[in-house]
Amino acid sequence: MMGTTCSTWTRRQLLKAGGIGGIALAFGGAARGAGSTGAAKRVVVVGGGAGGATCAKYLRRYDPSIRVTLVERDPHYYTCFGGNWYLGGFHKLEDLRHGYDALRKNHGVAVVHDEVTGWDPDKGQVTLAEGKALPFDRLVVAPGIDFRWDQVAGMSEADTERVPHAWKGGEQYRLLRRQLAAMDDGGTVVLCPPANPFRCPPGPYERASLIADYLKAKKPNSKVLVLDAKDGFSKQGLFEEGWRQLYGDRIEWVAGSQGGVLHRVDPKQRKVLTQEGFQEHRADVLNVIPPQRAGKIARTMGLTDDSGWCPVDQRTFESTLRPNVHVLGDAAIAGAMPKSGHSANNQAKLTAAAVVALFNDREVPEPTVANTCYSLVGPRYGISVAAVYRYRDGQLRGVEGAGGVSPGDAEEFLRVREARYTRGWYAAITDDIFG
Repeated sequence: MMGTTCSTWTRRQLLKAGGIGGIALAFGGAARGAGSTGAAKRVVVVGGGAGGATCAKYLRRYDPSIRVTLVERDPHYYTCFGGNWYLGGFHKLEDLRHGYDALRKNHGVAVVHDEVTGWDPDKGQVTLAEGKALPFDRLVVAPGIDFRWDQVAGMSEADTERVPHAWKGGEQYRLLRRQLAAMDDGGTVVLCPPANPFRCPPGPYERASLIADYLKAKKPNSKVLVLDAKDGFSKQGLFEEGWRQLYGDRIEWVAGSQGGVLHRVDPKQRKVLTQEGFQEHRADVLNVIPPQRAGKIARTMGLTDDSGWCPVDQRTFESTLRPNVHVLGDAAIAGAMPKSGHSANNQAKLTAAAVVALFNDREVPEPTVANTCYSLVGPRYGISVAAVYRYRDGQLRGVEGAGGVSPGDAEEFLRVREARYTRGWYAAITDDIFG
């Protein structure tokens, strides 16, 4: 699968499991036009990213009688997946921007550009910044992530213009790209990924790859230093193979136990001090990706536990802390599923189907969902990993033998083909979310 052969699942079957066909099948038809009885049911979806927008769309697709309102502050959403292509200099930031017109016009979703500032779970309503109250029968919260600035000594959110994290789409990416363009040849880009769990586990290493590709072409005497909080990372062998082939020694990765863990950041001087021997590194461009937790609204609503993330019933994604509230995407504790755009998209369809079943007093079956993660090591060098997850014993667990990773030591045409698949995946999933 994704470059390997899998006896259980074909590529097409795996991708189908991640789409409407797979989710509807998993729910035994409950997701196909169930048709609520009595007064129209009301669902408010908070957050218009990959999870929230997908859930709003598929709630209407699964049951057009449901009145769905999507609350999203911004008129456009910039995907984080694909953002590293922009940093690498071969993609436009505007190409990562998506709007909500299709959700309104094609799917009948009421889209409100505002922020949720409060809620009353007993009355079943959320309050917006402008003062309006929106009633709901069920609430879906897709809040994305926030950062744990208290765990980055010496740095706060106010420092992100000088030291961008670029881990939320939009302006932060633009800032980091400008710094890369302004850096003199011979400079060092220092990239600091956080400990697990965090949004998009392979993302920092794709970022290191594509920044190195830009430096190779434009600033050939420069390098990338990755100071990692971890001793290993997603698709590590494949990334390192690609680094050797494409970039030689232009990328240096330092494991956490070998001195990669941050001790303190000096944003003004763009310096970092690591814990192993308190070694100092000075960056010409410094990219610190802080430790993460669920978005603020989830914490305000009391949907998080001591981990900072949101525990849910992984069969329905209903919060285990608040009834009639579903939490999905990066904020949710979702068993073995990684925090990714593809996972959020799958969880959103699962949640939509579960809500329809619950509205109609139907049993919610045990679902099967999938995640596919493509990464570019270079513009023409793609790698991927795919997995299938089944609900067992209260958790979403990986299905042994389903999915797979790209082969090592592959011929060039396979890497080129996977790079083409990567772009095709982006076009397909953003159309599925926003189209």
